[in-house]
Amino acid sequence: MDATPAHQEHPVSHPAIRPDTRTLATVAHTAFFLLLGASVARFLLRHPGEPRTPWVLALSITLALLYVLGPALGAAPTRRRLLWLGLVVTTWVVLVVLAPSFAWCAVPLFFTALRTLPARAAVVLVALLTAFVVTAQLQLSKSFDPNLLLAPPAVAALATAVFVHMERQAQAQRALIDDLIRTRRELAATERREGTLAERQRLSMEIHDTLAQNLSSQQMLLQAADRTWDTDPATARAHVRTATGIAAHGLAEARRLVHDLAPSELADGAGLADALRALDAGPDIEVRFHLEGAPAPLPDRVQSALLRIAQGALANVREHSGARTAALTLSFLGDQVVLDIADDGHGFTAPRTDADGRGHGLPAMRARVRQLGGTLTIESTPGEGTVLSAAIPLEPAP
Repeated sequence: MDATPAHQEHPVSHPAIRPDTRTLATVAHTAFFLLLGASVARFLLRHPGEPRTPWVLALSITLALLYVLGPALGAAPTRRRLLWLGLVVTTWVVLVVLAPSFAWCAVPLFFTALRTLPARAAVVLVALLTAFVVTAQLQLSKSFDPNLLLAPPAVAALATAVFVHMERQAQAQRALIDDLIRTRRELAATERREGTLAERQRLSMEIHDTLAQNLSSQQMLLQAADRTWDTDPATARAHVRTATGIAAHGLAEARRLVHDLAPSELADGAGLADALRALDAGPDIEVRFHLEGAPAPLPDRVQSALLRIAQGALANVREHSGARTAALTLSFLGDQVVLDIADDGHGFTAPRTDADGRGHGLPAMRARVRQLGGTLTIESTPGEGTVLSAAIPLEPAP
């Protein structure tokens, strides 16, 4: 018999995997040896000095030794295990022929057969053993007893039904555990992917609001210097010096980005108000800063987000608005902090969604505010300037 198909049909018997099966096996083994010992004692008390006594004792010892050998062969239906089961059943049958009182040792053998054979083969063997038990008990009875005819099949059916039910439950539990493990792995992989995407988005926003904006400013200044180099050397040199300063600031930002992605303006304990006050939008735009309300300590991620939003907004003012002045207002309103960036440029038609806009700046700002549970609003009318407002809720002070 091929062991592989049998294992697939009845894959529930490895005691190293099933602690509950080990307990059941221990109970069955104990019951077998108790029944075997009781049968030997009953035979010796009721049939002293019979010629068959040495055979009965020899077969009893052989059956006990074979039964002890069983656990060493494992529970999987290998060829050696099947051969062992055949020897046990054959020895028991011969023993019952010599002494029918040994018939009740078949009950633990039911469990052994159910653990070793595929389900259908095990049920057939249990039925044969039950029929043999009924025959042996009827031989012992001096008159017909319905209990001897009905009790062994009832016991065998009950034992088989309980065992099959337990095995099906165990199989369902193993399938459920496998599904849970697989689901947990899939969930962990999904979380890792989402974390990777979120980190990529955050890095893209950091790079856009720092390095990309600095490089854009340098490009504009150097182009302006190139245009005025011959006609106005002093202005050209001023543009170059400003570009050099922006390049140095961008280098500091790049190093800070590599280390911990925190804004360099907030390093060394600098506050958000000081960092906002130090921002500029280029030599042609005047930037004013206003602080309203009593300043409260802000989480680092809130300070970083508001500073990046201000930098991105001023970059848009410089590149697209044509404004002459811009105003930054940081307001502490108790349960929230609000940053307003207003300019007197030519304005534009504010997009309703990120998909309606162009570029990366506004979607990045919205994403930053959304991650902190806040809101970003834009009010702009062509010819009347633009006001961008970022409001972030704060946890109430204890």
